[in-house]
Amino acid sequence: MSGRFKIVLVAPEIPGNTGSIGRTCLALDAELILIKPYGFDLSEKAVRRAGLDYWKYVKIKEFESWEEFMNSEKPLFDHMYFMTKNAETTIFDAKFKRHGYLVFGSETQGLPPELLEKYQDRSFSLPMYDRNIRSLNLSNAATAVAYEALRQIELL
Repeated sequence: MSGRFKIVLVAPEIPGNTGSIGRTCLALDAELILIKPYGFDLSEKAVRRAGLDYWKYVKIKEFESWEEFMNSEKPLFDHMYFMTKNAETTIFDAKFKRHGYLVFGSETQGLPPELLEKYQDRSFSLPMYDRNIRSLNLSNAATAVAYEALRQIELL
């Protein structure tokens, strides 16, 4: 298995976020997994601009659907971490494991309700203390979670 962990984007909508997350993956020796549909084409300039000239080095896997991803990757239940603002458990209470899957939803919809229901015990949030904020930028959230995962697995 390559990489320390994998960042999974389910139906990402904004090319710049995907490019920035790809750059974070490269920096942390993580794999980027993209699950369609996308709100953009991977060849768009905005993806490449955010990923800079590093984009060609990012380890990327693409899947047509969640089902294809699950059938191909066969991730262990306790190696999956679903990020949602509605989880009561924060990422600081998660026990991240090497080769885990950090799963994020789209910028406007988040993760599909059926996934959050099925994986309720594997759902985590980033603390947000002001009620006026609806969400964090996807790229910022993915980076924050990735560095917490890295901190935990590198201390093992």
